[in-house]
Amino acid sequence: HTLLVTNSSNIVSSRVADATSRPDRVCNLHFFNPALVMACVEVVPHPGTAPDTVDRMVSFVESLGKTPVRLKQEIPGFVANRLLGALRREALELYEAGIADFQDIDVAARTALGHPMGPFELMDLVGIDVVHLIRLAEYEQTGDPASLPAKSVTEKYEAGDYGRKTGHGWYDYE
Repeated sequence: HTLLVTNSSNIVSSRVADATSRPDRVCNLHFFNPALVMACVEVVPHPGTAPDTVDRMVSFVESLGKTPVRLKQEIPGFVANRLLGALRREALELYEAGIADFQDIDVAARTALGHPMGPFELMDLVGIDVVHLIRLAEYEQTGDPASLPAKSVTEKYEAGDYGRKTGHGWYDYE
């Protein structure tokens, strides 16, 4: 009766399901960071996931007091991270084109869009290494050069400036 779920937003559950004898009981259950605070949880079936598995996962998410978002099909990044990715790509393009400093782009995201933090602050929280590696993994899956990490992200990654975890990223954390 056990269900196998993965929290990865970039490794779709169909890749995991192939290794089991019960692919109908496999899906993604994507919590957001920090999981204890964030209400949204994406429930993502692969083509072989049984409807009962999805229903059980939705009920489980609701039992935790969280809000399920039910996807109809899997896609790398799912919904929320793809939306954030679009914002991050645009923010990086604005920064790299010299339109605005990263600090001002973060201020605009917080004060004009009502986001709790800007895209550069979020990259520092998640980890610039994680952002970089997710982009590479998506490129591996899609082959689309637009999936590759932005130049400025690659520079920070190669310098070891991963954000809060290293004390330096877009911001300094001394």
